Amino acid sequence: MSAPVYQRTRFRYFELIVLMGVLQAFAPLSIDMYLPSMPLLEKVFHATTAEVQTTLVTFLLGYALGQSLYGPIADRFGRKPPLYWSLALFITSSAACALTKSIHVLSAFRFLQAVAACGGAVVSRAMVRDLFPPHDLRRIFSMLVLVLGVSPLVAPFIGGYLLVWFGWKSIFLTQASLGALTLLTMHFRLDESLPPEHQRPLDMANIIASYKHLLKDRTFLGASLVCGFSSAGMFAYIASAPFVFINIFKMPPQQFGWLFGAIAAGMIISSQINGSMPRHVPIWRVLRLSNLVQFASGVLVLAAASTGAGGMIGIFAPVFAYMCAAGFVFPNGNTIAMMRHGNMAGMASALLGVNQFTIAAATTIVLGYIDNASAMPMAIVIAGCGLAATLLNFATLGSKLETMPAAMVETGAAH
Repeated sequence: MSAPVYQRTRFRYFELIVLMGVLQAFAPLSIDMYLPSMPLLEKVFHATTAEVQTTLVTFLLGYALGQSLYGPIADRFGRKPPLYWSLALFITSSAACALTKSIHVLSAFRFLQAVAACGGAVVSRAMVRDLFPPHDLRRIFSMLVLVLGVSPLVAPFIGGYLLVWFGWKSIFLTQASLGALTLLTMHFRLDESLPPEHQRPLDMANIIASYKHLLKDRTFLGASLVCGFSSAGMFAYIASAPFVFINIFKMPPQQFGWLFGAIAAGMIISSQINGSMPRHVPIWRVLRLSNLVQFASGVLVLAAASTGAGGMIGIFAPVFAYMCAAGFVFPNGNTIAMMRHGNMAGMASALLGVNQFTIAAATTIVLGYIDNASAMPMAIVIAGCGLAATLLNFATLGSKLETMPAAMVETGAAH
């Protein structure tokens, strides 16, 4: 094994951060880039709004279920082998999305695209735990949010203009091309981070026992569920925003990206504030305050949607606050969940993602079956998710639960 990443050159340090951020970015890229085309897909496939939203639901389901596969594989064979398979599948499924003739077939290929995309997320989180000491995880996860923030910042712009200039199929062909470029870069510039002596046997009994151990850890479970409901509120906005702002508020598709750009900028700024906080600031306290902000923002969205106060700005402003708070929730929630399980980082990363995206998929399914003639369905789900995340935070997390034994810290740092 080469020197730890925090002992390498500054260029190599930031190169690895960018590469791991890009691997995590395939999910937001796959979602945000095609959002401007969703109202058009209703006409192209003669589909209902709920059927078009199903293409997002199947993606979230694939992203949730697929992560449980990558964790044990990454802990057994290392971090790079599953990346080759997942990126190859992403390239082929993205191209297949562009060639489909049916909204239902598109939903099926979106499922496969998600199963492929989640490989990068699982492996990159595990690599962060491999390469960095536990006390650095909050800062590193915040830096990954910075890289991730570029995707929702530019993806809707790119998707909107690709839609106008070349049609909806070009969006998926562009995603396939980006997958191919990432595969080449990963092959030449990303080193294996899991030493052979730390590989875990691919035994079903061992896998089940490991997942049971994680689920019995109150702190891990609480942090993952808090992140899950916070994420669900975010995806409620993502799934509804094209219909709310393009159909109801008559915003042109190519200008729709400005909304996502503003939200991405807010998340980037908040995540970098989080990463620059002194180490003595308790992670659990920052997470709890962020959840309270999300709950308050959800209440304001619901009030604006039910009364019509403020029009489009009345809806967007509290949503913006909710998303800015997410820039604190995700790095701190991931840190609390991952810092205690360096000896099974792949499976911990996988289960963290499964919990988050299963909740997001379930709430998006509910959203699809509510009347979308107004912003009320989106507001109800965002408010409910903010409330659930806050209640779970108070029920499961706190100063005593965040602290792990010194021996565990030392073992994780050595790992």
